Amino acid sequence: MRYIIIGAGAIGGTVGGRLAESGHDVVLVARGAHYEAVRERGLRVRTSDGTREHRLPVIQTPAELGELRSDDVLFLAVKTQDCEAALDAWSGRPVAGGGTAGEVLPLVCAQNGVESERIALRRFRRVYGMCVWLPATHVEPGSVSAAGAPYTGILHIGRYPKGTDGTARLVAADLEKSKLLAPVVADVMRWKYGKLLSNLANAIEAVTGPLSGDEAVALYRRARAEGEAVLAAAGIEAVSEQEQKETRGDRIRFEPFDGSERGGGSSWQSLSRGTGTIEADYLNGEITLLGRLHGVPTPVNDALQTVANAFARERRAAGSMPVAELLGLVAQAEERAGDRAQERPS
Repeated sequence: MRYIIIGAGAIGGTVGGRLAESGHDVVLVARGAHYEAVRERGLRVRTSDGTREHRLPVIQTPAELGELRSDDVLFLAVKTQDCEAALDAWSGRPVAGGGTAGEVLPLVCAQNGVESERIALRRFRRVYGMCVWLPATHVEPGSVSAAGAPYTGILHIGRYPKGTDGTARLVAADLEKSKLLAPVVADVMRWKYGKLLSNLANAIEAVTGPLSGDEAVALYRRARAEGEAVLAAAGIEAVSEQEQKETRGDRIRFEPFDGSERGGGSSWQSLSRGTGTIEADYLNGEITLLGRLHGVPTPVNDALQTVANAFARERRAAGSMPVAELLGLVAQAEERAGDRAQERPS
């Protein structure tokens, strides 16, 4: 199979590089300065077992690739806020032998959050969810880093909305030959909801820096408690922190290249690159949405979503807000939520 990596950033670039390293056919899709750097110098992938330069085909638009092959796998790794435009661009592309990409090709959704699969299923018949546990960084054009060892990441994969099939098993086998564990599961969204709860910390990290202090960690626990309450009200099952920990075990350890601390996660990286967007609407915002649908107050996640979006929109520096200031904004959101609760008719 040929893998078309739509969004060759931290996750897509690492997965594409690892697949290429193990001999698989890979095409990268990138944009802007990252595209230019990869086109001119190749993709530089830094992992715990060395740094490699991959000279791979790289494109900006589907038209540059021409007709798709019947054995293509589309690996969607753009942020959720960018996936609708990407899906529109790719779903109607013709495939050799007949049909369009949306009609005949498998699409793997490898994003944080739980919304991209729903968006994809409107345009693609064969959608696969992927829960991504892969500590990776992309802040420099043409370069990605992934410090996980001995495996680079764990990528649970399954059909959306549920089930497994031969394609999922074939993709998993290719990934496992590429130093990426890929359990095939029939309940992939259960894993993605568990990861969603973990990703509620992303906004805190993005605006205040690494969660190293007690106050920041306690704020995350409050955001997570809201998330757990919302999922319970909605009847949605998510894997527990303990199950996630047991699954990872010692299969992925963070091994920094030079003794440095791990860099920030995906939301922090978006702010660091000054992209102007952030995924908060599909992380904390998912909890906000479900809370409004099921009558569960979510003031902590409301505040985190609002602040993270403001940082992205105003291109403020990642990690530049003191934790105390963020706590003050959360307290204001909680006070407003209390006032609204008193105003509701009985």
